[in-house]
Amino acid sequence: MNVIQIILLLIVAGITGMGSVLDEAQTHRPLIACTLVGLVLGDLQTGIILGGTLEMMALGWMNVGLAMAPDTAIASVISTILVITANQGIGEGIAIAVPLAAAGQALTIFVRTITVFFVHKADDYAAKGNFKGIETMHILALMLQAVRVMVPTLIITLISADAVSNFLNGIPEVITGGLQIGGGIIVVVGYAMVINMMDVPYLKPFFYLGFLFAAFTNFNLVGFGGLGLCLALLFIHLKYNVVKGAAPVAATGVPAASYDDLDDDLDA
Repeated sequence: MNVIQIILLLIVAGITGMGSVLDEAQTHRPLIACTLVGLVLGDLQTGIILGGTLEMMALGWMNVGLAMAPDTAIASVISTILVITANQGIGEGIAIAVPLAAAGQALTIFVRTITVFFVHKADDYAAKGNFKGIETMHILALMLQAVRVMVPTLIITLISADAVSNFLNGIPEVITGGLQIGGGIIVVVGYAMVINMMDVPYLKPFFYLGFLFAAFTNFNLVGFGGLGLCLALLFIHLKYNVVKGAAPVAATGVPAASYDDLDDDLDA
């Protein structure tokens, strides 16, 4: 790993750290973070596969009220670096990511506690009408989230690949296997949480239709994506473009109501 790659990895780590609190561009999500790390390290395929796998696990990881979700930023960046540099498999990446997410969860709680100082300081600036001071406090608090991911990433990049490989190979199979099974269970729980939040009765037929196509056809993910897009466009058209209670249009393009008017005229 050369100096340019280390600098780029630190930039990616900073972006993912800030994205974990901004939630605007979703840069902290595994699919994006792992892909960017894979691109920097020259193994885009591994980054995408690992990111997609971790994304399935992290679907239900979200902050609700005071409940802090496991940290996807640190887990995604560091696990991808370790997997690619040590030539490990996706299973080892999952085994690394799960404890990293838990450790990152504790770290982000610590950092967010520190940012309370900046919030109170921003309140003082607001009372004085100092907009520049408010902006500075916001930026400093955001930078702390970037540093939170950049420092562990820097430490990992300075460790030799052989040391990382020996460490990963030294993990007992019973632990890695258990974490992989646990990761699979987390995927199911994540899906259940997402489905529970999307409990919209009039959209359920589309959900069940997808399961039927998956069970009785040989569609791949591209086919399912195209099918989902077509169904979404059809739903939008039926909901917003078709006026409820409008008169049906005959094959000639003339509303059926006009034929009734014509019959009344002839009878007269």
